[in-house]
Amino acid sequence: MRMRMRVSGGTKTAAIVCLVVIVCSLALTGALTAAKKASADHSSGPLMIAKQGFFYAGGRQFTEQNQPAATVDQMFVEYQIPAKVTARYPLVMIHGNFQNGSNFLGTPDGREGWAEYFLRAGYPVYVVDQPARGRSAYNAAAQGPLATDSAETIERLFTAPERFNAWSQAHLHTQWPGSGMAGDPVFEQFRASQNPSLTNDTVMDTANRAAAVALLRRIGPAVIMTHSRSGSFGWEIGDDAPELVKGIIAVEPSGPPFYNASPLAASTPGLVRPWGVSYDRLTYDPPVKEASDLAPKQEEKPQGPDLEPCWLAGSPHKLPHLAGIPIMIMASEASFHARYDHCTSQYLKQAGVPNDLALLADRGIHGNGHMMMLEKNNLQIAALIADWISEHVK
Repeated sequence: MRMRMRVSGGTKTAAIVCLVVIVCSLALTGALTAAKKASADHSSGPLMIAKQGFFYAGGRQFTEQNQPAATVDQMFVEYQIPAKVTARYPLVMIHGNFQNGSNFLGTPDGREGWAEYFLRAGYPVYVVDQPARGRSAYNAAAQGPLATDSAETIERLFTAPERFNAWSQAHLHTQWPGSGMAGDPVFEQFRASQNPSLTNDTVMDTANRAAAVALLRRIGPAVIMTHSRSGSFGWEIGDDAPELVKGIIAVEPSGPPFYNASPLAASTPGLVRPWGVSYDRLTYDPPVKEASDLAPKQEEKPQGPDLEPCWLAGSPHKLPHLAGIPIMIMASEASFHARYDHCTSQYLKQAGVPNDLALLADRGIHGNGHMMMLEKNNLQIAALIADWISEHVK
């Protein structure tokens, strides 16, 4: 009987121990779940904003035929300051051609955009609409004619290049959120955001560089993020106000040097960027007055398969105002820029401007096209940018 009691007591003890283990396990699981939820809430919960608003930067007075003067070339700037600023410098985001600042405010399928990501990371964020675009007034007499993109051009270059195979890397595109074709709800949201764009490249660059420098003189030193057509603005802003530009993130910047490459070459043949990487003047040493001073020369053969042969300066000149600015040039795996952004990087290095060429595929980030800030893995790319800023911008 005693033996049975001992066995019974041992069984009871074991049961109690087992119950305690189960309870503890459940508690631990609950704690881990709560921790994960808290982490998720921290990354995707309410934004803590100390201040937000807008203003206009730059602009000039224009008068035609004795009419009242109009303000033109002003830049609309939307800003948000997080409740806890941890970044040393704010981030200024400048969109590309036919776009507006909405590129950075979210995605066409409703996900978080780059502006929100950097706000959560402690950056004051300034998102602009280029002059004559979006909420920045357009004046035809002062700024010239506009052009638009067709739905087919948007599909072929941005949202569904894999269906057209206009360049060798296009088939690698997998990250657009939707079919990428007209009629798809996500495509139509992106299409609705498109804006007519100035056709005169020099007018566009002149207005944007002046307005952006006025913006920096108002807010102080900042990191500049450019995309696509605004890439030349970054070099020009850094040239005009190097003391205010603490870093340049050039996301697939306008290029390659001097001449367009496929698939854009057919639409804009001939010399396009007479100042090498820009449409408007840059400060070279020795001074440069025109493209012939740089003596553009094309490589005899491309540097690798599926790459364009680069045009570089046959008579190299230095770009002293850009030389001290940390610069990252970023190119995705499936974009048409994958063929030639290395040329922009090399041109700047030839001109005495160190820079980091960040090829997303080499960083394990695959399937992106030109509009990477809108694609399914956009925040993974934003994290890469944030890491680079933390390491290089002091």
